[in-house]
Amino acid sequence: QVQLVESGGGLVQAGGSLTLSCVTSGRTFSSYPMGWFRQAPGLEREVVAAISESGGYTYYPDSVKGRFTISRDSAKNTVYLQMNSLKPEDTAVYYCAARSGPFSRMRLYLSDNDYNTWGQGTQVTVSS
Repeated sequence: QVQLVESGGGLVQAGGSLTLSCVTSGRTFSSYPMGWFRQAPGLEREVVAAISESGGYTYYPDSVKGRFTISRDSAKNTVYLQMNSLKPEDTAVYYCAARSGPFSRMRLYLSDNDYNTWGQGTQVTVSS
């Protein structure tokens, strides 16, 4: 069974940077497509980045494109979310997710329904 543990959240001023980490334990990490999602109070959970099982393909919505970068380090069983030029509207709980079930190679999964394993979440607060 796969388990995910996020870290790296915190309070940062607008324009600042944070790097979130998601450490995976359990079955072979490198086999899974991964994603980062966020949920702000009163809003639905939304994808902010996705990465294919090989790391060769990534996706970002327009709201974070050019500011956020997802990456994975198979040797460390870790996926990262580098967040730069943070804005107050980036304030949310950020979740790491893994699709530890059947998947298509090189495909990116963008819906939270596509993922079956979630971390506990880490709070990111951006002050203006």
